[in-house]
Amino acid sequence: MFISNAYAQTAGAADPGLMGNLTTFAPLILMFVVMYFLMIRPQQKRQKELKTMMDALSKGDEVITVGGMLGRVTKVTDTYVTVEVSAGTEVVVQKNAVTALLPKGTLKSL
Repeated sequence: MFISNAYAQTAGAADPGLMGNLTTFAPLILMFVVMYFLMIRPQQKRQKELKTMMDALSKGDEVITVGGMLGRVTKVTDTYVTVEVSAGTEVVVQKNAVTALLPKGTLKSL
């Protein structure tokens, strides 16, 4: 009685067109591009470098494992590496457990 009825507007909204849709998704697209260059691309590059390093492992290389052990590679197979951590003590680890290849002579300097 005291309050009048509210009716929805009958005139149709204007079509925003292609530019309206593009500006709606622009922040999302920009965010994906930034994430790609800041996170995804460097990670892929690092994985490629690690794979190249693992494929190049050979007998006599000095390495660091994931657990922090330093040693010299004595045997390399397809999936495993035998690392000599001290005189007469050898440890068999998976190839992907090797995190870094050290320059020659590093173990002697420690």
